Amino acid sequence: MEDALRAGVSIYNAGEYHDAHDAWEKRWLDADDESADERLLHGLIQYTAVVYHARQRNWSGARRLAESAGEYLAGLPADCRGVNLGAVRTELARLAADPERIERRRPIPLTYEGDVLSLDDLDFEAATVVARVRAEHDGRFDEGRVEAGIDAAREERDEGRRTRYIALVMDFAVGSDAERPVVYRRLCDHLERREQKRRDVEGLFE
Repeated sequence: MEDALRAGVSIYNAGEYHDAHDAWEKRWLDADDESADERLLHGLIQYTAVVYHARQRNWSGARRLAESAGEYLAGLPADCRGVNLGAVRTELARLAADPERIERRRPIPLTYEGDVLSLDDLDFEAATVVARVRAEHDGRFDEGRVEAGIDAAREERDEGRRTRYIALVMDFAVGSDAERPVVYRRLCDHLERREQKRRDVEGLFE
């Protein structure tokens, strides 16, 4: 849950309002109905949709979602799970009354445990959430290869070996759009060499 929250907050703060919800969606779908976590994630997902629709000048959609998101977040602590929900609820009320305010000022930042997180603030596990979002939203990348890179990185880490894959996964997650295809190609090349080595020894001692 912490990794998903940190990832989504960071994506949102990077101005990628549409993509932020994907960092939270799996946790939301798995949460018990009407639980605090379900309401928190449902409200945050709708909040990012409010910002997205308002920026697209879909005023009626933004207003409707702002009212709905406020209902989901009502009654939760102002710093629920470390997220600045008190400020989010205030922003939702303002957007419900005047969604066009989004054209006059930037959306408020989301904070986690008091910090306005950026993508550069993420540790490896939170970055894996972002990497999966990147692969899902961009047809240039194969989600299975990115997942294989994450597995290879965890294997390296657990065995105390060099962290080539960790660096590649991190760069894929938090690097620029221009850099990401180059990083992805390097990741795939390393995976292919790794898999070829394993194929080379298969069956040698059977």
